[in-house]
Amino acid sequence: MNLLVTCCNFRNTPIEIREKFSLDSNRLKAALDWFSANSNVEVIILATCNRVEIYIAGIDSLEVLGKEIVTKFLSEFFVVPVEVVEKHFFFLGAIDAVKHLFRVSGSLDSMIVGEGQIAGQVKSALETASAASTAGPLLYSLFRQARRVAKRVRTETMISRGNISVSSVAIGYVKQVFDHFGDKVVAILGAGKMGELTLKNLQELKPKKIIVANRSPEKSAVLAKSCNGEVYPWELLADVLVHADIIISSTGSQEPIVTKEFFSSVSHKRNGRSLVILDIAVPRDFDPAIHDGDQTCLFNIDDLQKIRESTLKERLKHVPQAEVIVEQESSRFIADWERRRNGPVIARLNQEFETKRKNVVTNLLSKLNGKLSKEDKDYIEGAFRLLQNQFLHGPISALAEEMQKGNASNHSLIDALRKLFRLQD
Repeated sequence: MNLLVTCCNFRNTPIEIREKFSLDSNRLKAALDWFSANSNVEVIILATCNRVEIYIAGIDSLEVLGKEIVTKFLSEFFVVPVEVVEKHFFFLGAIDAVKHLFRVSGSLDSMIVGEGQIAGQVKSALETASAASTAGPLLYSLFRQARRVAKRVRTETMISRGNISVSSVAIGYVKQVFDHFGDKVVAILGAGKMGELTLKNLQELKPKKIIVANRSPEKSAVLAKSCNGEVYPWELLADVLVHADIIISSTGSQEPIVTKEFFSSVSHKRNGRSLVILDIAVPRDFDPAIHDGDQTCLFNIDDLQKIRESTLKERLKHVPQAEVIVEQESSRFIADWERRRNGPVIARLNQEFETKRKNVVTNLLSKLNGKLSKEDKDYIEGAFRLLQNQFLHGPISALAEEMQKGNASNHSLIDALRKLFRLQD
């Protein structure tokens, strides 16, 4: 199976590196266009705040050429040294790539195991690649299957039990800092999906006031209406920094929206009040230098890992059951795909041998006409059929074994059979 995935995620790479490879919707389309212009591979890119994964398929020698193509893309497109790419990205091929995507889609590889957002992000990645015409038959089938895996994991296990997500864990952290919220002003910066999820958890805290600020007044108005919040124009961001006690920021900005200098220019107006900032955006919205550990505490998405273990203790009990589903679906996908790919070749091989066997037997029986009984003829027919099956058993068994392993060498075996037996496409 010619399949390769290149990965960078929260497990192996800190946020200050991950944010260098962030992709909003426009840059994602540009990235897919880069592959269309510079290669002939199938490609789907899964980009979230916790991971960037590039799935490619469809060319020979993918393990070597695929790595070269992706490494070149990451270095050129994001303008980073090749050494940085090689240090922070890892590669998986064939069945390992299949299992990885199925684990990701089933939220087994998420920072918050069992969270539901990733399944939608996998769906969106497929839709975006399909619109850009970069999702070929293998990747299209793979990502469709990944969605089915996510559904099985969600419905057949209890791994999604409870309301735990990156946003809810962020709120949980705030609860560890403040013991009451009736006098607190909470500000939400960004009115996207993450902001909405965070807001749902915020409402349970019953803060004194909720402020919503976003570059889009329309989005701010809709979000504020849903929580009886107050809209602050984006131009009044400085006022938000002054009045808020808790800020949860999840904009899609490619640059920090609050620099150290900007924050310093307004911080004196806070009169020494404590401020907790949960920056769950990637790239980060706030300059890390703002954190002083005293009056201003700034935490980013990687800091949430510090409390995720206790929060997810119950969900982790159901991971083994979900892993079984991933194994089952991975084996099924590999077998189905290789069967679709190998089937025509095996059919032609059988047809070629069947034709040759019939011709040989017909000529033999014609020469021995009148000298053989019916039993003799049946014996000869059976003997040649047995010989045909024995000849075919080796190559077909070898294909089946490589198919089960998901080995890239299966592709070479198919080519070898075509050449050895002169099979026509």
